Amino acid sequence: MLRYILFRFLQVIPVLLGTTFLIYFMVFAMPGNPVLALFGDKTPSPAVLEQITQQYNLDKPFIVQYFLYLTGIFRGDLGLTFSGQPVTEVLASTFPVTIQLALMAIVIELVLAISIGLISGLRKGKFFDNISLIIGLIMMSVPIFVIAFIGQYFLGIKWSLFRTTVGPGAPIQDLILPAIVLGISLYATSMRLTRASVIDTLNQDFVRTAYSKGLSRNRVIPVHVLRNSLIPTITNTATNFGVLMVGATVTEGIFNVPGVGNTLFKAIKLGENTTVVSFVTVMVLVYLFVNLFVDLLYAVLDPRIRYA
Repeated sequence: MLRYILFRFLQVIPVLLGTTFLIYFMVFAMPGNPVLALFGDKTPSPAVLEQITQQYNLDKPFIVQYFLYLTGIFRGDLGLTFSGQPVTEVLASTFPVTIQLALMAIVIELVLAISIGLISGLRKGKFFDNISLIIGLIMMSVPIFVIAFIGQYFLGIKWSLFRTTVGPGAPIQDLILPAIVLGISLYATSMRLTRASVIDTLNQDFVRTAYSKGLSRNRVIPVHVLRNSLIPTITNTATNFGVLMVGATVTEGIFNVPGVGNTLFKAIKLGENTTVVSFVTVMVLVYLFVNLFVDLLYAVLDPRIRYA
């Protein structure tokens, strides 16, 4: 087990280098002058333009900029935004909000996916199964901004259950509605995976053996069926967590969530190489460690899995 964990940690290094290089190159190759974008409609004087360009090393070749960025990472310095604020401070203010939102959405997704998927698998071909598949297909087809606007109208405006936008400081009660929107938009795939896995597990020999030993249905379903059916669901959830960390930009924009997605979108528009790459670097690390945790969780869910 320890050897496997060490090997996975060593895999982080080339993945991290490759990811940061590609992202830095794509931002560097974007057309336009990011310094001019900083001033909007105003035109800075040549002296100011040259000063800012030199300050952020934008006058140097791509490979030099990238090397300077990497050396800064090893010193614990992620650089400055164009507004002069350290990127670490921006991360410290936005990262916890997105983490909180993502975890809330994942909990909602898992509750819906496992409960509905389990019941559908146990009642294959019946009314509940057919309805859940139809609703799941609809949720997979509807764009997330449509779900967000419907949630805002009914849960926020019509019934006044939640705030329609996130207030200053992003209090947890304001994140419930965007978390519900994200959870509903993601649960369908996990639900279908759970359903298919439950149906397959019910036909396994160890389930029939459990019933032949006289074990009750209340014992067989949660211990033998559900536990062994969760691996594909957990795998999909880990992928969704990574998507939520960097891909909830639309939802964060609609609900005015001061998170990573919103900040990353603004940094891309301004061409802030350092901010974009730093955010992506942290997201890659989070994604890799979440997947490592999920891989280790497989052995808990299925005793047949062992890591050498």
